[in-house]
Amino acid sequence: MNIHEHQAKDILKEFGAPVSNGIVVSSIGEIKEKITKLKSKQFVLKAQIHAGGRGKAGGVKLIKNIQELETEAKKMMGKILVTHQTGPEGKEVKRLYIEEASDILNEFYLSCLIDRESSKIAFISSTEGGMDIEKVASETPDKIITNKIDLKDNGPSNEEVEKIINIFKFNSDQKEIAKKLIKSLYRIITEKDASLIEINPLIITKENEIVCLDAKMNFDDNAIFRRPEILKLRDLNEEEPAEIEASKHELAYIKLNGSIGCMVNGAGLAMATMDIIKLYGEEPANFLDVGGGATKEKVTAAFKLILSDKNVKGILINIFGGIMRCDVLAQGVVDAAKEINLSVPLVVRLAGTNFKEGKEILDKSNLKILSASDLNDAAKKIVEAIK
Repeated sequence: MNIHEHQAKDILKEFGAPVSNGIVVSSIGEIKEKITKLKSKQFVLKAQIHAGGRGKAGGVKLIKNIQELETEAKKMMGKILVTHQTGPEGKEVKRLYIEEASDILNEFYLSCLIDRESSKIAFISSTEGGMDIEKVASETPDKIITNKIDLKDNGPSNEEVEKIINIFKFNSDQKEIAKKLIKSLYRIITEKDASLIEINPLIITKENEIVCLDAKMNFDDNAIFRRPEILKLRDLNEEEPAEIEASKHELAYIKLNGSIGCMVNGAGLAMATMDIIKLYGEEPANFLDVGGGATKEKVTAAFKLILSDKNVKGILINIFGGIMRCDVLAQGVVDAAKEINLSVPLVVRLAGTNFKEGKEILDKSNLKILSASDLNDAAKKIVEAIK
């Protein structure tokens, strides 16, 4: 689960990390009342959307006075912001964050995340703050260091912290603040089930203060049930409506940009299915994993999700029956197809438990369902069917 920058900074502040003072507004009328809480003469106005690249898209503005603030806020509120992460459709700005401007001397990059391969917490540090870290890693990898920390009750040792911040060349006072920051980030990861914390940039001001100038946090969806205080931060306006609906039915769904809808059981099989669709020259419209116990209701919900995408011209169902019986799934497909009056080509490939019985149910349904012998055959048939 993603949260907004201002929410991430509230959490950082809660754990003792240095952040600028700021206010969040969801209407222009709130600015006059709330701006008195800020003490600086200049401000930074930031669009709050779940996407990076806001600055290049006009979503971050340095503001010199209150009058300019209101003028620019009116322009930004409600604007469709298009960045490299939003896609061409962009995201509408529905809230703004206004914070005290900082006089920047140096910019750095700092992040920590769960490294699943090593089962450790990885800290990534770089002298190249304010830039795309993937670009830095590609072009100047010597300017990035990664340190992996074992999970332990007392957090990283002083020696481990020193290794993380060594690249920044801080003075003694700055080092002490940075050490506390590293331990705060570690605590957020372990105590709030964060999967990623990114501070880009981490700055030194001309007053020699360390400030987390921008912040991004992601949280483990599988742990949200035990973090109600984090779940409260969820902004449904920032999520794909179909993905919200999918979560209600415990379906793993991600909308993509292709024309062939996919319904599969198992994430690995879903990836293979999308790959073979691309191999035959088309693009998948979604990732959709129905899981191991799909009922008629779940299959119907999955069909409705796929067909809510107007770009879908055909559907490929690829099921390997292990826990899930193919005959139960086939009956669910037939019932769901009749209920929603399916009007696009449908190809079904079944394998595993009771697949013969499942195929028989499909063949006797009197529906225009194309049965496939294997995944290769299924992909070929659905691509031909939508031409």
